[in-house]
Amino acid sequence: MRPRFTWRLRTRALELGKRTLVMGVLNVTPDSFSDAGKFFATDRAIGHALGMLDQGADIVDVGGESTRPGARVESAAAVSADEELRRILPVIEAVRRERPGALLSVDTYKAEVARAAAAAGAEIVNDVSALRWDPAMASAVAETNAGVVLMHTRGKPEEWRTLPPADDIVALVAHELRDWAEAAQRAGIAREKIVLDPGFGFGKNFDENYPLLARFHELHSLGYPLLAGTSRKSFIGRTLARSGRDLPPEKRLHGTLATVTAAVLKGAHIVRVHDVRPAVEAARIADAILAAERL
Repeated sequence: MRPRFTWRLRTRALELGKRTLVMGVLNVTPDSFSDAGKFFATDRAIGHALGMLDQGADIVDVGGESTRPGARVESAAAVSADEELRRILPVIEAVRRERPGALLSVDTYKAEVARAAAAAGAEIVNDVSALRWDPAMASAVAETNAGVVLMHTRGKPEEWRTLPPADDIVALVAHELRDWAEAAQRAGIAREKIVLDPGFGFGKNFDENYPLLARFHELHSLGYPLLAGTSRKSFIGRTLARSGRDLPPEKRLHGTLATVTAAVLKGAHIVRVHDVRPAVEAARIADAILAAERL
């Protein structure tokens, strides 16, 4: 049975576990692995955000820097905080004007960006580094009173292709997420603010993602709500390869829906996806299956 939680955000609270929440991905970047800059223009990004809300997204996650494999974060090649804010703030502000009740998340690992996005109306900080890449990030999140998603990442994106395999990827993810969640609380972030994400594809090789999905339910032992972000990931493309070539991101919808369904049945509270309407429908069926287990 999927445990239930109350996730406390800046100005509201969400009940997690009764049904699966869907977080729509909005990459306001020119180099995202999944959409290759399709929504880099501000007007297109705003339109896409509103479209995802119309399709049933519970949360829209706005990001201004790609953390695709090979990206160089924390370096001169990284996107500056000023540039990241130039990309995302007009989108957050416009969506808030159009839909005052919309629930927005900011996908960033930078304290300066997290603070500004929260001031503009973002309720959640989604940090792929679990507050580890910017030493000011934990205190920034605590000060904003935002909810936070702590994602597990092994190494940095530029290192992923050369990382040695883990002896037990699920045990490693569970151990490190526990440590990082405890560090967040020591920094002043309340436990009920925290959601954990095992970070599918982030520093995991192709074969490590499947045990992480098959044993996803084991992460409930940590005692936090869980988010699964499998959408369009490379391991799906590799499994569905045709004629020896991985399926490209835009062709991974059906594989993504299989992983979304599996994650919900294994107890995910939130799924993060690019294709909102199909994921909403898949999650609704998976939720019905979960409900039937209690009959």
